[in-house]
Amino acid sequence: MAAEYTKDLSTPVLTVDLDKVKRNAKDMRERFEGLGVQLRPHMKTHKTAECADIMTGGSKRCIVVSTLAEASFFADHGYDDILYAYPLPFDKVQRCAELSERLSLFHVLVDNDTALEELKRRPLNKGKVWNVWLKLDCNNGRAGVPNSNPKAQKLAQDIAATPGVELTGIYAHCGNTYVCQGQEQIKAVAQETTTSVLQFMEKLKAVGIQGLKSSIGSTPSCSHPVADMAMLSEVHPGNYVFYDVQQSLIGSCSLEDVAVRVLTRVIGHYPQRNQLLVDCGWTALSHDGGGRLPTGYAIIEGHPELKLLSMTQEHGRVEAISGQLDFTKYPLGSLLSLIPYHACATASMHPLYYIHSNGKILGTWTPTRGW
Repeated sequence: MAAEYTKDLSTPVLTVDLDKVKRNAKDMRERFEGLGVQLRPHMKTHKTAECADIMTGGSKRCIVVSTLAEASFFADHGYDDILYAYPLPFDKVQRCAELSERLSLFHVLVDNDTALEELKRRPLNKGKVWNVWLKLDCNNGRAGVPNSNPKAQKLAQDIAATPGVELTGIYAHCGNTYVCQGQEQIKAVAQETTTSVLQFMEKLKAVGIQGLKSSIGSTPSCSHPVADMAMLSEVHPGNYVFYDVQQSLIGSCSLEDVAVRVLTRVIGHYPQRNQLLVDCGWTALSHDGGGRLPTGYAIIEGHPELKLLSMTQEHGRVEAISGQLDFTKYPLGSLLSLIPYHACATASMHPLYYIHSNGKILGTWTPTRGW
C-alpha cells in the first residue's frame, strides 16, 4: 500500500527508499572488506551520481559501467578507474581512446583478436597504454572466450605481448546464478566460476604472465560469496543496491531488502470483466518477468489478492487472483505500489527517481541515458 507522503506524486513514478539503498550498499562493502577483496560496483542498475557515491563510499573510484554514456557521465562527476564491461564495440574505439587519455584509469574489455587489432590501430596519446581485461566465459553463455578453449590463453598472451596495450586482468560474469533457486545453488555457481577464473590465472602464470587482477560478479554470487572468492582481486555486482522481486526469488535477498517501487493510480473500474485499469504500462515497469509471477508482472504491495495481468504501453490491467473484486477497496484515483520483477529494467524506464526516507520525499535523482 502506498504511503501517505506519496499521495501528491504524479504517476506512474519510481520511488527509491534511501535507507534501504544505504543498507544494501553498506552490507556489500563490508562483506568484501571482510574478505579482503576490492568491490568494483556496477552502475548499470541506477546510473546516477548520487547512488554511485553511496556504493563507492564516497571514493568516486573503481566502478563498472555498461555504456560509454555512463562512463562519460561518471567521468564528468569526478569518477576515475572506470571499467567499461562490454565487449569492445569497434564504432566506439575513438570514444574509449578519449576516455583513456582523459582519466587516470579507463579499462576496456576484449574477447576476440579483431578487437585487439582495433586497439592497435588507435594508439593512445599522452604516454598512455590501453588497459585491457580479457573477458572469460565460465559457462554463463553470453560474452567472453570459453575458459576451457585454448584460444583464451592464446588471446591473453597476444594482449600481453602487444605494444601500447596492457593486460590488466581477467573478468567473468556469473550471470548463470540468475537461474538459481536458493543459496546452495548460488554458491555452487559462484564456486564454479571462481575456480575456473583462478585456474585460468594459474595457466597464465605458467607461461610467464603474472600480476593480473581477477574479477567475477553477479548480485546473487556476491550476496552469498564462497570462501574461495577471497582469492580474487575484485568483484563487480550491481543490482544489489536496489534488489528486486527476481533477486528475492533467486535467494539473493528478502523482499524487505527491495528499495524501489513503481507507484500507479487506479484510473478505471470495469465490473463487467472484473478488472481495474491502472496508469502503469510497460513504459513504466518493463515487460521483464513475462508475467511469470503468480501476481503477474509485479508484486502489488499490500494486496496479495491482486494480479497485474497485462500491460500495454501506458495501461495496466489488474484483476483478482481469485473471486470477484470489491471495487470499493480500490477507489478511482487511489494509489497502488508495485514491487518490480527486475529493478534494472524498471529503472531504465524512468527519467527521474523520487527519493524518500522516514516518511518524507527528500528530492530526486536523474539517471544518465543513452549508449
